[in-house]
Amino acid sequence: QVQLVESGGGLVQAGGSLTLTCTPSKSIIRLNFIDWYRQASGKQRESVATINSGGSTNYRDSVKGRFTISRDIAKNTVSLQMNSLKPEDTAVYYCRTEWGGSDYWGQGTQVTVSS
Repeated sequence: QVQLVESGGGLVQAGGSLTLTCTPSKSIIRLNFIDWYRQASGKQRESVATINSGGSTNYRDSVKGRFTISRDIAKNTVSLQMNSLKPEDTAVYYCRTEWGGSDYWGQGTQVTVSS
């Protein structure tokens, strides 16, 4: 099993920045990937960004150039730096990984962007 703990959410004005952090219970270099997902009220959960064990990253189009996913191997954390935030970025943000054929999710952290 893998436990994932997110932190760093909050309320920010449009144009502002936030950094989310995901801390897994296993070493991030042993995990094939860690994703950040988000779910806005009344909408489906969607992938935001991914970082794999080799450090390669991928982003959904709507956040490219604004969000950056990165990892700190020494601290065993994966971060999502979010800049130029927009009201449409408001959602609960989750980190996710896979281990032993099962998906694992964190509890989520709320991000609210006011206009």
